[in-house]
Amino acid sequence: QVQLVESGGGLVQAGGSLRLSCAASGRALSDYNMGWFRQAPGKEREFVLGITRGGANTDYADSVKGRFTISRDNAMNTVYLEMNSLKPADTAVYYCAARPSQGLTRNKNGYNFWGQGTQVTVSS
Repeated sequence: QVQLVESGGGLVQAGGSLRLSCAASGRALSDYNMGWFRQAPGKEREFVLGITRGGANTDYADSVKGRFTISRDNAMNTVYLEMNSLKPADTAVYYCAARPSQGLTRNKNGYNFWGQGTQVTVSS
């Protein structure tokens, strides 16, 4: 099975940018459709973006369209989350997740493997 490790989180001012990485090991990243989720204190874990195995298809939550971009480099076994125009409402722990099943889903129960998360804090 695949192991996932996120990195790149931190503290940033509103309007700033961050790039998160999710490094996979144990299995080829190309075996999985991938998603990024986030969880703010006291809230449910929510879908942010997803990308299919080869990168041809993506899905974005409305709250991040035009600001966040997901990409992947299967040769490097890494998925990226580029975050621009950050808002305090984007503050959360961000998780990457792997889905061996066909296609994308926004349902967190559709993902079998998760990283430990990385904290993103956006100050106003």
